[in-house]
Amino acid sequence: MEEAIAAVRTFNRFYTRRVGALNARFLGTELSLPEARVMFEIVHAAQPPLASELQRDLGMDAGFLSRLLARFEARAWITREPGDEDARRRPITLTADGRAIFDWLDQRQRDEVMEMLAPLSRVQQGDLAAALGAARTLLEPAPSRHFSIRTFRAGDLGLLTARQSILYLEEYGWGRGLEHNITETCTAFLANYREGRDQCWIAELAGAMAGSIILTDEGDGLSRLRLFYVEQIARGRGIGDALVKTCLGFAREAGYREMMLWTHQVLASARRIYAAHGFEITETAMHEDFGKPELGEIWRLRL
Repeated sequence: MEEAIAAVRTFNRFYTRRVGALNARFLGTELSLPEARVMFEIVHAAQPPLASELQRDLGMDAGFLSRLLARFEARAWITREPGDEDARRRPITLTADGRAIFDWLDQRQRDEVMEMLAPLSRVQQGDLAAALGAARTLLEPAPSRHFSIRTFRAGDLGLLTARQSILYLEEYGWGRGLEHNITETCTAFLANYREGRDQCWIAELAGAMAGSIILTDEGDGLSRLRLFYVEQIARGRGIGDALVKTCLGFAREAGYREMMLWTHQVLASARRIYAAHGFEITETAMHEDFGKPELGEIWRLRL
């Protein structure tokens, strides 16, 4: 815990200095950083917001926000007209002058970030985006349905091997035997991959890997679901169900007659998803392949 606390505080000090958050005039403008953020929220709200909504969404002190909005009104950057149905509700909108100030500031911020990213390669930029997405999801884990699923690309199989090995060691105490199993599965998948018959899908949340699933051709119309997992920070968002649906849809379009999978009794969440999609247990057997006794299960589904 102490190491994590120190890392967060160190990054906060670095980034507030890096983006000029400590300056009274943000990016050399006449706005402070809080003023710039409030203006951003007004522009991007689905409808003109109320002061109470801004205070709630930004977690700002009500008195501080009230003084800030009063300054905006004095500069003729916003208007707060009484609502048609309730005069006490005063939605906030930017004036033409306010919008001009925002557009200029927004372009300044884009230019600053572009300059910050310019020394980084395309791969480094992708790494940064994924790391920032993971950090946000870890620190603000409220469930959201905003995720995406894509087919695999270079490097994904190595990354999912590492992530699953780390995850299952932490959660279930499965060691090198599991990592060896995952590594062999990924190696065989890449070596034997056939377009239209095999596939791997990666779920992403805020640009970071959130889960995976693989389908392989086992011959004679049989497909196999493999390496299905969802990251801890991504659970509760419907990602696991979406991955299984994607895999089943591909199998049916490819003309497979049946799908099988091997899982374990301890993987309760995955088993619930399999059962919900019609899979049934056909075989069970104890093993110690992962360093401790586990009950393995074969599940099958007629497509």
